[in-house]
Amino acid sequence: QVQLVESGGGLVQAGGSLRLSCAASGSIDSVNAMAWYRQEAPGKQRELVATITSGGSANYEDSMKGRFTISRDNAKNTVYLQMNSLEPGDTAVYFCYAEIVRFGLTFAYWGQGTQVTVSS
Repeated sequence: QVQLVESGGGLVQAGGSLRLSCAASGSIDSVNAMAWYRQEAPGKQRELVATITSGGSANYEDSMKGRFTISRDNAKNTVYLQMNSLEPGDTAVYFCYAEIVRFGLTFAYWGQGTQVTVSS
C-alpha cells in the first residue's frame, strides 16, 4: 500500500507564509511527477497549483507564480510547497498528488488534504 501524508496547513494572516509537506510511503519503486492542487469548497473543482518532475522542473498556475515555490526531496519521496504573501483567496484545502511506480506500473495517488485558511 502507498500513502501520501500532508502536513503544514493552518491559519495565517494575509501576507504571511506557510510551508506544506507531503511524504509518500509504502511499497514504492520510484516517484515520477508530484503536484499540489487546491479546492476552495466541497463540490468545487480542484485547481492545479504547481507541478514538479522527478528531475526538479517546476510549473505554476499563473496566479501563484512568484508567491509559491514547489520543491521535492527524492530521497525522502517528499514534495513541499512554500507559500508566501498569502491572500484570503488562497484559502482552500490543499491536496498532494503523485505518480508512483509500483511493480513496473504507474499509479496516481492523492493525499487526504490539509486546510489552509488566510485571514484578512
